[in-house]
Amino acid sequence: MSARFERLATPARSVVLAVGVATRMAREDPALLVIQAARRAPASWRAPAARAVAARSRSGSSRDVVGRWLAGHDADARRGVSHLLGRGRVSSLVAEIAVLLDVPLTGDDIASATWARALRRRGDLSGAVAAAGSTGRLAGRLSSELSTLQAGYDLPGRASERRRARPRRSSTDVPTVLHLLTNSLPTTTSGYAVRSHAVLRAQAAAGLQVAAATRLGYPVTVGRPVVRGSDLVDGVRYHRLVPWRLAADPAARLVQHRDAARALAAQLRPDVLHTTTDHLNAVVARSLARELGIPWVYEVRGVLEDTWVASFPTEQRAAVRASERYGLLRARETELARAADRVVVLGSSVADALVARGVDRGRIVLAPNAVDAQLLTRAVEPAAARAALGLPREGFWVGTVSSLVGYEGLATLIEAVALERAAGRDVRAALVGDGVSRPELERLVADRGLGEVVLLPGRVPPAEATGWYEALDVVAVPRLDTAVTRTVVPLKPMAAMALGRPVVASDLPALAEIVGRPGAGLLTEPESARSLADALALLASDPALRASLGAAGRAFASNRTWAAIGRGYRTMYEAVA
Repeated sequence: MSARFERLATPARSVVLAVGVATRMAREDPALLVIQAARRAPASWRAPAARAVAARSRSGSSRDVVGRWLAGHDADARRGVSHLLGRGRVSSLVAEIAVLLDVPLTGDDIASATWARALRRRGDLSGAVAAAGSTGRLAGRLSSELSTLQAGYDLPGRASERRRARPRRSSTDVPTVLHLLTNSLPTTTSGYAVRSHAVLRAQAAAGLQVAAATRLGYPVTVGRPVVRGSDLVDGVRYHRLVPWRLAADPAARLVQHRDAARALAAQLRPDVLHTTTDHLNAVVARSLARELGIPWVYEVRGVLEDTWVASFPTEQRAAVRASERYGLLRARETELARAADRVVVLGSSVADALVARGVDRGRIVLAPNAVDAQLLTRAVEPAAARAALGLPREGFWVGTVSSLVGYEGLATLIEAVALERAAGRDVRAALVGDGVSRPELERLVADRGLGEVVLLPGRVPPAEATGWYEALDVVAVPRLDTAVTRTVVPLKPMAAMALGRPVVASDLPALAEIVGRPGAGLLTEPESARSLADALALLASDPALRASLGAAGRAFASNRTWAAIGRGYRTMYEAVA
């Protein structure tokens, strides 16, 4: 196939795929299609749409609830949905919103498909299969999903195509590595995508031949209907595996994913496959590596099942943790980590957890979040950085550059700023980023009368994030106390430390590991605005302490550069390839 034909074929496939996905959803469940489209819409569209829907609606009516949900006011929408369910009949749209907001369904008129999705969301996969009935596409998809979570599940192999990895030409050859990723820049700018990009650049700088492929159908499946065969970002090539159509069920889709990756591997001839959490990526990588006769590496960036639990309201988490899905996810992740040739972790907390689950410590490699060495030489004062951004020079500024999601605990930070200002201290904040919690955070800022001193500027390109870190006197990581936040080490504190900014973080094992032990900041009681406010007051009044903590953080970060991490990856690949 000529390069010119392929340049035309991938955009054509992406358009056909986008139309096919939308058509299938419209035919099977139009209410769900509306929900999915609304969730992917930009905030600039959702806000006016919410106002239009809620206009002239009665408080507590279905229209009012939909409007509040569109606006991102989940707490209000949750109360409204609960009220409507208690009164009896609800529309299919409101019922689907109830599922998304984790409101227990009641009533006899709820569609079986909605019941099935609600049971799946709460972790009762067998119950969801039963609720969906014995026929229909939803029942087939749920049954297929359940089968992929069973112990020992594997993709059917192609024995006739199995072969040995290509021999090295000489001892000086370096491995070629193909990364199988969930998502990537430039479409997605999450912490996952930013780390992936930093890792790939570091590996290339270490002399490795690297390429990456994102999951099947991405980024069409997240709302980008026309895509090219690949994107080149800072010298890193991200290949897109875009078929004409997606297979009907999860198991078949995994085979389709493996086959598309096989075709790419035939061109790139990798010596090692490298994939990341979750188990779906791992099962594809394991199957393809076995066919190609090469090793595979599993990078465990989080604890999947605990991240899922953290997405529920606090009062529901115990029940979800006891669910069928939680147990299956935990066992599946453990099984695949034990099967990989090497397991990469970001911190010792995850390493210890995996060893406790039976993973050989000798196959675990630490590759923590790191920093660009150039950050270590920057010396910009906070007031000067604020002036460059058009912000007031005065005040004591605290904040973060992060995804605005519930477990980050940013509501606690806003409350702490309110306490400090009530005490007469000119504390201000900047919460840079976007996410599902942004509307509720904006409302909290307005309710506390902080609109002039707490900024939510939205998502910024990675290249601009440095300037926002420098504008802060203190960087805050006030994460909630959940199983996932106790284990998973975030990326954001490292950039702050490299820039010499002290960190205030929740006293959780994963944060104590990189903030408390090196003396780079202060640890506070999780979910306590008072404890966080006291730490801010201390730092605001003691410039010498801020300088000392900032210096300790910079010293710690100097030993965790991406250049060093890239060399560590190379050593690992050369050992297994």
